[in-house]
Order: sequence, then C-alpha cells, then structure tokens
Amino acid sequence: MLNTSSSSFTYFILGAYMDVGDLKYFYSTVTAVLYIGIVAANTCLIVVICTNRSLHEPMYMFLCSLFVNELYGSTGLFPFLLIQLISYVHNVSAPLCFLQIFCLYTYVNIEFCNLAIMSYDRYLAVCYPLQYNTMMTCKKAVVFITAVWLSCFAKLLMTVSLTIRLTLCGNTIDSLFCRNYLVVKLACSGTEVNNVYGLFSTVITILVPLLLVLFSYTRILKICFSGSRQTRQKAVTTCTPHLASLLNFSFGCLFEVLQSRFDMSTVPGVVRIILSLYFLIIQPLLNPVMYGMQMSKIRKACKVLFCGHVGGGMSASKVETPLSDSPVSSSSSPSEVAIPGLEHQTERADTSQPGLLSP
Repeated sequence: MLNTSSSSFTYFILGAYMDVGDLKYFYSTVTAVLYIGIVAANTCLIVVICTNRSLHEPMYMFLCSLFVNELYGSTGLFPFLLIQLISYVHNVSAPLCFLQIFCLYTYVNIEFCNLAIMSYDRYLAVCYPLQYNTMMTCKKAVVFITAVWLSCFAKLLMTVSLTIRLTLCGNTIDSLFCRNYLVVKLACSGTEVNNVYGLFSTVITILVPLLLVLFSYTRILKICFSGSRQTRQKAVTTCTPHLASLLNFSFGCLFEVLQSRFDMSTVPGVVRIILSLYFLIIQPLLNPVMYGMQMSKIRKACKVLFCGHVGGGMSASKVETPLSDSPVSSSSSPSEVAIPGLEHQTERADTSQPGLLSP
C-alpha cells in the first residue's frame, strides 16, 4: 500500500497512454529493439573497458561508470514501458511506481555528476598534462565514482521517503511513467517539506555540477586561446564527445522539468511524449556510439575482443604518448605538451617519454 495510515490508493493510473489499436504491437517492438540495442552497446563497452588492462585509466573508469548508469536508467524504464504498451489497463502498483521514481531520478543525478567529474578530468588533462598521472589516479577515480553513486542513492531515498508519507486525494498521473512531482501534486496534506527539499535537491543536482563544468571549460578555453592551433585541435578532440553528451542530456532534462512544472497543453501530445522520453532513450544510445566511435583506443580494443586481431599496436606492454609526435620536456608549457586521454589518430607517437600513457 501507499501508506496504510493516510491513503487508500494501492495503485496509480497512467493517463498519458492513448488507444492506438494494433499499432501498440509496432510500438512495443520498437521499444524492445531500442532496449536490446542499448543493453548490447553499453554492455559491450563495459566488457571492453573491464577486460582490457590498457584501458584501466581514470578517464575510462569514468566512462565505464557512465555506461553502467545508462544500463541502470534504461532498465528502470524500458521493461515497464513495454508492459504498459501491450496492456489494456495502464495501472501501476504504488510500490513499483516509487521504485521507478527512485531508479529514474538516481539515474539523472548520477548522469549529471558523472559528466561533471569527467569535465574536471579533462580540465586536469588539458591544463596539467605533466602532473595528470599524479593528480588523477585510478584510486581517486574509484573514490569519485563511489561517492557519486552513494550520495545520489541517499539523496533520492530521502526524496521518495518524503513522498510516500503524503496523503493523496487522487491516483491519476498524466505521464507515461511515474514522476515524483506529479505524485506530490496529488497530495491533500501539506507539501512544504517536499517543496523545500525538492528545491535543495535540484540545486545540488544541477547547480553544483554546472559550476564544476563551467570552471573546467573556462580554464580549458583559456589554455586553448593561449596555445597553438594544434593545441586547440587536441582540446576540441578530447572534449567534443563530453560536451555533446552533456548538452544532449541537459536539453532532455530541461524539457522534462518544464513539462512537469508548467502547463504544456498547447504542445501536441505526440511531441510531449517523444520529448518526455528523449533523455531516457537518446542518451543511453548516444554515449556508447559516440565514445566508441570517437576514441580509437576503444575501437581497437573492440577489434581485439570481437575480431580476434590487434589493430595498430594495442599491446598493453607498449607505452605511447597521446598525440605527441615529439618528446615532452619538463619545461614545456601546458599548451605544448600532449593531452592525457587523447588517442593518436594517424601514426604512432614518440615513445621516449615514460609516464604519459595513451588511453
């Protein structure tokens, strides 16, 4: 039950589903294919990173955390969505609804925090390439990732606990899936505590990662403008996938917030449905494809794992400098040295410098 002492509702009605007749089988098939594609793509890259020792570096550890989160968020939506599409009655039990709220909201929180930490990692790689291997170690990466996941779980556990205690005057949610704010809007009792905590949680979820991203990219841009053309190209290469992922996810979440908080009745229903699912569908598909195609070391590792041959010197026993065709001296400025985390796109780099590993 929702709350046996204050509410008699044991289920919620999802009011956004429309009667599409036999098209529901087409939509359910598309949903199943998308989910299988997301699971396959993200699982593939997780296996590649975990089994290839040359990828056991901070940047790839953050990517692995990102891919695990894509699986986590997708699993919180797609099986549920598939069942609802083929059902005639669109009801969801209260415990399952709150479980979905917990899963999807933790997914969003972890995604933002993970992307923020990745921007900080790129800042260290671009601005402090000589000190990068000591400033960002694998142990520190594990601490960052663990702190992000545990803090997000704790924060959302509190959010769901505050919502469960409310007395509800209705059980119809105008959405394809469960949303915390729409459940809170059904409350008859006071929601002041929920609103205050929700505001605090939103600030922590968005503002803190945003400040870290702005700080990191401000410093990266400063280095780029003060450096050579080659330096700018290197920075753009290493930062483009991250920026694309961040902007794409931010756009999807922005519409989701606007749709929850404001009257969007003037927007066509199909458009609302597509955009409400945007950040839960496109992001888990975009990240593995974009990072898998952009990063040559991951591409080579995939060939080793699935094709059984080595492409272009993937031996873990060989050490390469990323994108550097000349030795790096200790007196070089940040704009003149290789950026850790960048793959060589054309030819093997000079291997005379120990300590700068090709990711």
